[in-house]
Amino acid sequence: MKKILLLVILCSASGLWAQGVSQALRYSMTETNGSARFRAMSGAFGALGGDLSALNSNPAGSAIFTTNQFSASLNNQHTKNSSTYFGNTTTENSVAFDLNQAGAVFVFHATDPKENWKKLAFCIAYENDNNFNNSTYAVGNNNQNSIANYFLYYANPSQNQGGIYLNTLLNNYYEDLNYQDEQAYLGYYANVITNDPANPNNDTYLPNFSPAASYYQENYVISSGYNGKLAFNGGFQYKDNWYFGINLNTHFTDYTKTAIFYEENANDPTLIKKIQFENNIHTYGNGFSFQVGAIHKFNQSFRAGLSYKSPTWLTLNDEVNQRLFSKNFTANYNPNNASATSNVIMIYSPYQLRTPHEITGSWAYVFGKKGVLSVDLIRKDYSNCTYQPNEVFSVANSAIKSSLRNTTELRVGGEYRIKQWSLRGGFRNEQSPYQNKYTVGALKAYSTGFGYNFGNTRLDLAYDLSQRYTQRSFFTYGFTDGAAVKTRVSSFTTTLTFEL
Repeated sequence: MKKILLLVILCSASGLWAQGVSQALRYSMTETNGSARFRAMSGAFGALGGDLSALNSNPAGSAIFTTNQFSASLNNQHTKNSSTYFGNTTTENSVAFDLNQAGAVFVFHATDPKENWKKLAFCIAYENDNNFNNSTYAVGNNNQNSIANYFLYYANPSQNQGGIYLNTLLNNYYEDLNYQDEQAYLGYYANVITNDPANPNNDTYLPNFSPAASYYQENYVISSGYNGKLAFNGGFQYKDNWYFGINLNTHFTDYTKTAIFYEENANDPTLIKKIQFENNIHTYGNGFSFQVGAIHKFNQSFRAGLSYKSPTWLTLNDEVNQRLFSKNFTANYNPNNASATSNVIMIYSPYQLRTPHEITGSWAYVFGKKGVLSVDLIRKDYSNCTYQPNEVFSVANSAIKSSLRNTTELRVGGEYRIKQWSLRGGFRNEQSPYQNKYTVGALKAYSTGFGYNFGNTRLDLAYDLSQRYTQRSFFTYGFTDGAAVKTRVSSFTTTLTFEL
């Protein structure tokens, strides 16, 4: 096999069209991260305001503040994934600890009591929209398919592409090829697939082992990183019952994933016995979005809010490294190893992703100084996710349109005050973004918490728990078997708030 040095290669983004739908969801779906008060009430703050994290729901919430404030939040998140693969269930846990939220608001009151514009507020706030620290592990005996089918999908003729000629693999280096041809290259040089001698064109391939009655398989995925946002907000109060606001948001993201797939074949010992395929992906970038919103107080008790969040326009960069190892045994049962470890980091050209917009309608009832009850409804159409340039990502964009849908998210939160103490609780339900409703299932979440007001300082604590079922294919094409995963996420959040 050709020797390939450690290189950094700039190439076309067309190579990553296969991960389009899952990546679009990664940057379109956000959690109710933020302050402890916000999380304890499940993020139902669109008509309430008065909390820095409430700006995520409705930027008009900054105009509710009456004093200058600063707050910061620490979060501890525990994720438990239970994966079931061909009847076998395994559990993997991951823990993350981070600065979840920080920000400040500055309020300027009108000096003339007859002035219609009563108040002006400026805010700057950081939020961690998503924490990507996660891990899953699945293991089982597959009596139907081998990972070899993944490499055969890219190597053999199909409806979308012709077969890859053997001369292409023999006369090129890995980094000279496009993504599809690279997968065939890996499979061929690691002896997982071999060219079919019966085909005179040398553009069809066969698995390099006898089909087995069962394949022992493991899939381990670990990811890390974050999706953060810095919001610059302006809020205004008009007369006694209207509040308006706007957010200008800058986004930044960094995501790393390592996926290791392992397979054993119990058949013919002179052919391939063991295969290990490793994929390392690093995605990073930045983007922009804006929000506008309004809150109206009908009376001292009832108020309503409406807000619009624009799409987020992200510019992303991908770096990919792949490694494939195989082992067979000779007639004397001596091990013989083959590998297609390129040691090449493929750096793809920057590309754009536009996430869907959101519309939030909110209602709240204030029980004097005793407490509040709040409801938010959020509409988001995930099928509007789009990659650019379209001529490069047409396959991914078509897959998004055909598989994702419009969703509704319901958030309900309440707070009851007893002197300096505040008791809180909430519920959140988000519909599945998939038309089939099971690739990524609906999310249900519950939250609770309390706070104590010391006067100019407030301490808040929150606990929230969410659960979602997903069906995770290990690979997008050729070998699409995967595990059913139940994900349970529990978080503790602590927030300190100071009046300035």
